[in-house]
Amino acid sequence: MRRSFVAAAITLLASPLAAQTSPVPMGSRAKGSAQAPVTVYEMSDFQCPYCRRFALETFPLLDSLYVATGKVRWVFINFPLTSLHPNAVPAAGIALCAAKQGAFWAIHDLLYKHQEDWAHLEDPSEYLLSLTDSAEVSRPQLIECLKAPTTAEEVRADAEGASRSGAASTPTFYIEGGLLVGAQPAAVFRHLLDSIYAEKQVRPGR
Repeated sequence: MRRSFVAAAITLLASPLAAQTSPVPMGSRAKGSAQAPVTVYEMSDFQCPYCRRFALETFPLLDSLYVATGKVRWVFINFPLTSLHPNAVPAAGIALCAAKQGAFWAIHDLLYKHQEDWAHLEDPSEYLLSLTDSAEVSRPQLIECLKAPTTAEEVRADAEGASRSGAASTPTFYIEGGLLVGAQPAAVFRHLLDSIYAEKQVRPGR
C-alpha cells in the first residue's frame, strides 16, 4: 500500500508540471518550508461542502500550529468529483491559473468562503472570475490561462493521480505513508501530526 501510494504521489507531483507550457513549481500551491519533516497532500474538491468545512474551520488551526512553525509542508491536489460537483473543475482551473500568478492560497480561501454563492450556478465562470479581482491577479492573464488546454490537463492529471493513490472521496489526505479520509476534527490531525513529527525527530530521514 505504501509503495503504490508513493508511486502515485510521484505522478501527482510530476504530471501537472510536465503538462505546463511554462514551468510552475509545486510550491505555488504548497504552504510551508520545503525542508519541513512532514508533508501532507490534501486531495480536495472546491465544491465539496466537507472540504469547505475543513478549509474554513480546521485548516487555519493546523496552518498556525504546524505549517507556519516549519513542522509541516501542506500541498493541495485537485480532486474534483464531477459526478457530484459539476462546478468543481472550473473552480480548480481558476485556482491553478491563480497559482501561476502566486495567488493560489488567496483564491483557495475565497473559493471556499463563497462556495455557497457559486456552487449551484448553471455557469459559474463570471462569478469565479470576480473572486480573483480581490486577489490582485491579472484578469487578462488569468483568462488566457483558463483557455489554454494545458490547464484542463493539469486538473485531470491531479484527479487521476488522486484516484491512483486510493482516494475515493473528498477530502482525503496522504500523510507520510497513509491515507486519512474525511474532514476529521482538528484533534485527530493534531494527534497524528504530533506523533509523526515526534518520530521524525527521533529517526530523521524516515
